[in-house]
Amino acid sequence: MKLLHKLLLFSIVFSSISVAGAQQKAIHMQYSVSMEKAAEHLYHVSLMSTSPGKTLDFKMCTWTPGYYQLIDFAGAVQNFSATDASGKNLKWEKTAPEVWHVENNGKPVHISYDVKAVVPFVGNVYLDESRGYITPGGLFLYLDQELRNPVSVEMKPYRKWNSLVATGLDTIPGKRHTFLADNFDVLYDSPFLMGELEVLPSFEVADKPHHFIGYKLPEFDRQGFMNDLKKIVETGSAIIGEIPYTHYSFLSIGAGGGGIEHLNSSSLSFSGGEGFNTTAARKKLYNFIAHEYFHHYNVKRIRPIELGPFDYSKENHTNMLWVSEGFTVYYEYLITRRAGIITPEDFFQDLQQNIKNYENQPGHLYQSATQASYNTWSDGPNGRVNDTFNKTISYYDKGPILGIMLDFNIRNATKNKKSLDDLMRLLYYKYYKKLNRGFTEKEFRKECEVMAGIPMPEIFEYASTVKAPDYPKYFAMGGLKIDTVSTVQYDSWAGLNIRKQGDFIKVASIDYQSPAWYLGIKSGGNLLEVNGIAATPELWYKTLESSTAGDTVKLLVENAGEKKLISLVLQKRKEKTFKISKLEEPNALQKEIYDSWID
Repeated sequence: MKLLHKLLLFSIVFSSISVAGAQQKAIHMQYSVSMEKAAEHLYHVSLMSTSPGKTLDFKMCTWTPGYYQLIDFAGAVQNFSATDASGKNLKWEKTAPEVWHVENNGKPVHISYDVKAVVPFVGNVYLDESRGYITPGGLFLYLDQELRNPVSVEMKPYRKWNSLVATGLDTIPGKRHTFLADNFDVLYDSPFLMGELEVLPSFEVADKPHHFIGYKLPEFDRQGFMNDLKKIVETGSAIIGEIPYTHYSFLSIGAGGGGIEHLNSSSLSFSGGEGFNTTAARKKLYNFIAHEYFHHYNVKRIRPIELGPFDYSKENHTNMLWVSEGFTVYYEYLITRRAGIITPEDFFQDLQQNIKNYENQPGHLYQSATQASYNTWSDGPNGRVNDTFNKTISYYDKGPILGIMLDFNIRNATKNKKSLDDLMRLLYYKYYKKLNRGFTEKEFRKECEVMAGIPMPEIFEYASTVKAPDYPKYFAMGGLKIDTVSTVQYDSWAGLNIRKQGDFIKVASIDYQSPAWYLGIKSGGNLLEVNGIAATPELWYKTLESSTAGDTVKLLVENAGEKKLISLVLQKRKEKTFKISKLEEPNALQKEIYDSWID
């Protein structure tokens, strides 16, 4: 009874929202989704379209907002049919992998199709008898002419579940589980979660309700978690000074990895109990949630002009994910620090790890942050990780470092009167609120330099080239020092990284310019023997631990069916730690900047 009462209250929250503004336009696209074949992982979609036109090209998205990779959503569509209002079959054909061309003579059309949902991923659709998760871009066909018009969706949850449908969309008053989106951009940015769900105690910030709804949540301190979540929302929203949504939902879709941001919700792969087992795991979890939450500002509203309105038929390239994603990494640290969740030392270690992730890899010599942003569609968000050696970087790593350097540069130039926070507020109120659009690269740079009151060519050169940043110079502006001296990190380095795969010991990767790299050992092969003994992970690591630089290790490796005996001479490996710490004797401005920044 208590659970039912809680669910009813939750439904009332959504149904009380006014949707009169969206209803001023005619709704030509009305969807109904059922899932009685949950055991077969099949969603059934029914679409009534009154969109005018003698022929209609119904299209499936090739990607979903927030995840900049092409996905074959159309390949999961089955049993497509088209009829007129009387039930008469209409002629149709597939004119492209993601396009269904229907001839209808300008009359209403009823479309019916199934979607196979077998990918339990935050950016896809999934269905079984315990839960249903919908990334709308992977379920709902669209018409080009209707993309900017309102659309309605009726959900019919699987009969064995409770009646809750969790989504950021508003319900249509008087219609059960029927939701309205102002346009397809809003629809595609509003996932649905159904099944064996639990609603945690809600909270309000600035009179806006915030909900956490999860699938099969494990044991953990629920109220303590929600208290911390409230701190994250209060701290994150205080940076901009305005909350642009009427309600917000954190959707926990089950264990796994990854999250995707949305206008007034976020989809989280939430491990719950595991995420609270250690202090480090808990801090990592809170950073992750803070990241997805702050994205409703930075990328959804504060955004490069290329990121909306979208073309869902192809990649939407931008050079500025180092700002949209990278700065959001920086702000996840700022938010959890200002909320009292992480310590200054935690903050320093997170930034230090970001720098090490790209500076100690070859990619920083070949790819800029702007190139990583533009090429993410082919390289992936973390760069190309399966190359012989990686000539790419991740904007998730270099972006936050450019963010802190820009922040300190603005603070230093303005005698700590302005900061990156002020820049983010300006971009929000000027471009999103006033101009109702994103900003260009040129506009972004101009606003940065106007805010600082000085030109900042070096920062933007660091973003657009592979020029080595002067970290000590910029970190010192904020009262910090950073160790950029190379020191020995390993006394016996081979540069050959392995993993066990079935009965084989696979060569997972080869470090750039390592002893193994110079000998031509390739990733993807097998390590068969170490000093004449059958290879095991334990033997390999024990050999390295008991050896020193100059020792020779005999390796039998196999690649493409060819076996080769190799004599590998171990070396010492030097790396920069990039350890960040507070300056011992900062000047007055450095101290002022540090104190206002860290707290």
